[in-house]
Amino acid sequence: MSNNSPRARRVAEQIRQELASIVMREMKDPRCIGVSFTAVDVTSDLEHAKVWFTTFNPDHHAALKGLASAAGFLRTELAKRMSIRTVPKLNFHYDESVERGAHLSHLIDQAVAEDRLRPQDDDAEASDKP
Repeated sequence: MSNNSPRARRVAEQIRQELASIVMREMKDPRCIGVSFTAVDVTSDLEHAKVWFTTFNPDHHAALKGLASAAGFLRTELAKRMSIRTVPKLNFHYDESVERGAHLSHLIDQAVAEDRLRPQDDDAEASDKP
């Protein structure tokens, strides 16, 4: 679905910004509180858009259901705010990269901490030599 045309990138970025504004200011659904849109990917014909999001709420499934149920409302609001002929159909996907990044960072921190507790092999070898 990824498209590298400048127009598609501009439309995708505008959709991301407008969705963030709409969800923050106009949506009343409590499942969508704390939702942040990380990326939007539109098809070249601008008919479909994959919208990637993260949330501070640990139950991202509830946020996904809230966004999916509000897709029609969000699309209508986008049509009011954007000057394009066709507003893409919105498909929401949870962005796991933030979670994965935090997990990898934790693993790295843990490995560094374990390394500090172990005696260094180079120091032990140097003390054995006369």
